[in-house]
Amino acid sequence: MRKKMFDSASPLIFQRAKELRNQVTHAEMLLWDHLRNNQMGYKFRRQHPTGNFIVDFYCHQLKLVIEIDGSIHNEKSVQESDEERQKILEAYGLTVIRFTNDEVLKNANEVIENIKSFAP
Repeated sequence: MRKKMFDSASPLIFQRAKELRNQVTHAEMLLWDHLRNNQMGYKFRRQHPTGNFIVDFYCHQLKLVIEIDGSIHNEKSVQESDEERQKILEAYGLTVIRFTNDEVLKNANEVIENIKSFAP
């Protein structure tokens, strides 16, 4: 049987992902309204365990991770952590794209078009 990326996630990671689904930011909610129910022709999951991480949005068909960053991601230590995390996710063969909360809130259509550009 082929091992899936989320197979290595601990029960704690799965529990935390469930909690995060109930603590959604306004930007995440807005983007989810565009991604849910296969509206873009692909199934996206939100707050999805991937290895030891929980990604904001994930599409298995596209091997695409979408992260929505709040202002905390402007801090140097968080940026360094994000870079390391992204390298690990990319080692799984995933593409990681990032948007800020402001980008999603102010330019949702542009963000959606950017995401669509990753579909074949």
